[in-house]
Amino acid sequence: MSYSEAVARLEQIVGSMQSPDCDIDRLAEYTSTALELLKHCKAKLHHTDEAVQKALKALAADNS
Repeated sequence: MSYSEAVARLEQIVGSMQSPDCDIDRLAEYTSTALELLKHCKAKLHHTDEAVQKALKALAADNS
């Protein structure tokens, strides 16, 4: 799942949780799914940050 897809799904879940029609019995499921999506997004961001830092270091080394 892409980062954008995960964020879109999180937005859907938050919308469902904020709805006055939110089924309290599904709240635990929403929370669990949201947690997994947040972990996925965090991992994607971490991986991207590492790749950018590596590219910047390589660029700095080339300019030395």
